[in-house]
Amino acid sequence: MPTDRPIFVVGCPRSGTTMLQLMLHAHPRIALPPETRFLLDGYKKRAQFGDLNDPEKRRALAKWIIGTSQFDDLGLDNEKAEEAIVAGPPTLGSAFGIVFRMYSERFGKPRWGDKRPMYLRYLPTILRLFPDAQIINIMRDGRDCVASLKETPWKPAEFDTLLGYWRDSADASLLAARRYPKDVYHQVRYEDLVADPEPHLRAICSFLEEEYDPAMTKPNELASVAVPEYKTWHTLTHQAPTTERVESWRGRLSDEEIRQCEASFGDRLARFGYRPTVPVPRTVQMRAGAKLIARHRLGPARQAAKQLLSRNPAPPEPPVAAKLTSGQLAR
Repeated sequence: MPTDRPIFVVGCPRSGTTMLQLMLHAHPRIALPPETRFLLDGYKKRAQFGDLNDPEKRRALAKWIIGTSQFDDLGLDNEKAEEAIVAGPPTLGSAFGIVFRMYSERFGKPRWGDKRPMYLRYLPTILRLFPDAQIINIMRDGRDCVASLKETPWKPAEFDTLLGYWRDSADASLLAARRYPKDVYHQVRYEDLVADPEPHLRAICSFLEEEYDPAMTKPNELASVAVPEYKTWHTLTHQAPTTERVESWRGRLSDEEIRQCEASFGDRLARFGYRPTVPVPRTVQMRAGAKLIARHRLGPARQAAKQLLSRNPAPPEPPVAAKLTSGQLAR
């Protein structure tokens, strides 16, 4: 039986998430929208929406989603989206999922989901909203990510902040690989995907329990159908994957910036198969590995201890998990 599990593409900013989103969108059964940005904000505001068993509360939630800045990029009818959310299951994840599902229905496709780099650091939230979600994480050399972030058309952050984007994303990737089973989390390297797309897309399709389709490697066709209303992305992606930007950090970063990157990243580059210009001392590798394991093992225990020791524990929250797919309904 074909699966209907939702799909989420994540990664460090400038790691190739848009390229991968478009490749997946070219599949005849998968539709992934441009970044929506309402999911995490809505989750943080969930208490404000109140009891979603009340249809008027669901209507207020629907109006909030429709009023977010990127909603128009989805090309959906506002009134139909509002009524679909009001008529849908009374959970936050269902409201979000209905929007993604309506987007996929625009293209006549059954599989839906979302793409946003920041989701990588909020995977527990994504899986709380969508318990049957499948996560695809695209990893790229941190020096190339930083070089690209430094050259973005919007005002770039301080260099140390750019280093933190990749460092935190790398740590989140390492934890996710330990934490989630193989049918939930899949990782692909940008460099491998652009060098030889087909075998890596076949592996992704196997993970998703979908048949590989050659259209996934034809971005010229894909860019014209994926997000026709999103003209900027259409221009940026209207070319085949290329290795031109692989290791482009060598000409885009100064020697001092490369030194700062590698000092900040420690042994993380090597853990993902990237060779630093200066070998990382063994003591740094051991400390980094021990720290990662401690965070993974002690994180949940600390959270549980805080809950038990709190004098004013938070009241139980209403369910947020989506109730749309066969897997979600089975739960």
